[in-house]
Amino acid sequence: MKDLYRQLIESTGDDITREGLVKTPARAAEAFEYLTQGYEKSIDEVVNEAIFESENDEMVIVQGIEFFSLCEHHLLPFFGQCHVGYIPDGKIVGLSKIARIVDVFARRLQVQETLTYQIACALRDTVGAQGVGVVVEAKHMCMMMRGVEKQGSTMKTSAMLGAFRSSDSTRNEFLSLIA
Repeated sequence: MKDLYRQLIESTGDDITREGLVKTPARAAEAFEYLTQGYEKSIDEVVNEAIFESENDEMVIVQGIEFFSLCEHHLLPFFGQCHVGYIPDGKIVGLSKIARIVDVFARRLQVQETLTYQIACALRDTVGAQGVGVVVEAKHMCMMMRGVEKQGSTMKTSAMLGAFRSSDSTRNEFLSLIA
């Protein structure tokens, strides 16, 4: 990957032997590996058996989970917040594990629509929840830095599964609590 970054920089016409660029290919390769580390992790690995029996059947919400990802179309960052809610069905998951699930999928080349759905499905499958709701709000550098160059735009996506999809009152409760 380091050689590919060297070629990329050279293709711009810049001097790869210039002091500021000499170590850039190695740094860029290391950064890209870090930004895409979600491919190396599984949900089972990050949850690490932190699933617990519970009689609670009321909504659990983790709001404002910060994330960053890379747009699969332009390899530019998008970043924002993810709000996750679920209704347990006999099991709950450790609080930090929800944020780790978000990171597994965010640290891959992504589009926001897919990211949102993957988080919802992973949480549903992990705890067997009665329902899951996920809302993602993000700013996309591919829209802000190039193309239409709209710096104030925010994209919002949602995925509603189970009770969050079939029950208007459940969905509305979730949406009002994260508003």
